[in-house]
Amino acid sequence: MPKTVLIVHAHPEPRSLTRTLVEVTKTSLLASGHRVIESDLYGMNWKAVFDSDDFLKREDESRLSFIRESGSAYANATQTPDIQEEQAKLLQADAVVFQFPLWWFGFPAIMKGWIDRVFAYGLAYGYKGAGNQYRYGDGGFSGKRALLSVTVGGPREDYGARGINGSLEQILFPITHGSMFFSGMEVLPTFAVYSAGQITDATVDLAERGLKERLKGLFTDTPIPFRHQNGGEYPDRHQLATDIAPEHYGILAHLTDPEGFL
Repeated sequence: MPKTVLIVHAHPEPRSLTRTLVEVTKTSLLASGHRVIESDLYGMNWKAVFDSDDFLKREDESRLSFIRESGSAYANATQTPDIQEEQAKLLQADAVVFQFPLWWFGFPAIMKGWIDRVFAYGLAYGYKGAGNQYRYGDGGFSGKRALLSVTVGGPREDYGARGINGSLEQILFPITHGSMFFSGMEVLPTFAVYSAGQITDATVDLAERGLKERLKGLFTDTPIPFRHQNGGEYPDRHQLATDIAPEHYGILAHLTDPEGFL
């Protein structure tokens, strides 16, 4: 059955590998019968800074509380038009593909700013006015899928289990777990192209074919097995029960199968 996919991408150079892979994503999804909507953050000149200008009507002019003002603006439709437009795209989407270069071990600032501004209180967090009750597997984006498509300057060896930079999935944990899964999305294992700074025509072709293959499973592949907050393994909704994965600490403890993160 055809689905709607939102592509959010961030690279200022039209001839970059990131932008090449964006075109591959669009073409592949359309060929599969899916509907594609797009947010070209640099092309949109997206405002990356989350500040008081995002609230057309303030609840409290004396002190800026982002949670309070975000919740009020979302509930009362007093967000800026650009935020409302991006939220409308998100709410239509069955899946979101984020395509970006890995800069300083994370999103480019413009994409982080998209998350900051678009993932409003009452939508992505604080869902149903219930505070932290609906997060990590629940929330406003429950039922949607997310895929990160990342170009990486360094070689694959730097990002292995014992690589000097650490495992790529662990590096991206604040995004996959902390932004996507937190707000309810099922997150697929990351698609990465390494050594992007030294890429050749042959490796570009290999990357394109690899991405096309991954996109075939956008709605069928098994997501990263993060533990759900409300699945009984976090009795107080804060800490993992002592009898769950006692051999693991930190990031790995929050996966039912941590092998892919090693």
